[in-house]
Amino acid sequence: MDTIALQFWRGCNEGQLRFQVCADCKHAQFFPRSHCLQCHGERVTWQASNGIGTIYSITQVQRAPTDEFRALVPYAIALADLDEGVRIMAHANLNLRIGDRVRVTFFKHNEYSLPCFEPL
Repeated sequence: MDTIALQFWRGCNEGQLRFQVCADCKHAQFFPRSHCLQCHGERVTWQASNGIGTIYSITQVQRAPTDEFRALVPYAIALADLDEGVRIMAHANLNLRIGDRVRVTFFKHNEYSLPCFEPL
């Protein structure tokens, strides 16, 4: 596993959604990177999210991309804008719609805890 993303997945396994913040310019970012996307500084740190946000986009998966997700079909995948200013993709409650306020929960799938958006 990518060592940069390891902190994200450790947080998920601990029931905590994490994102990065630049120590220099305070830019919040997600997907994890070794540098800040805004100022290109290398002093990015991890911060815990409150897990609250708004659904930006959502789709329903009818055909699993891999065998390990076949048992979950049908399931939803959504992008949500978190209150801290980052957009994150995660599994989602099938009843959610664009604009709904959500909170992140976690569910165990194989050896990982995966984030999932639920209605707030």
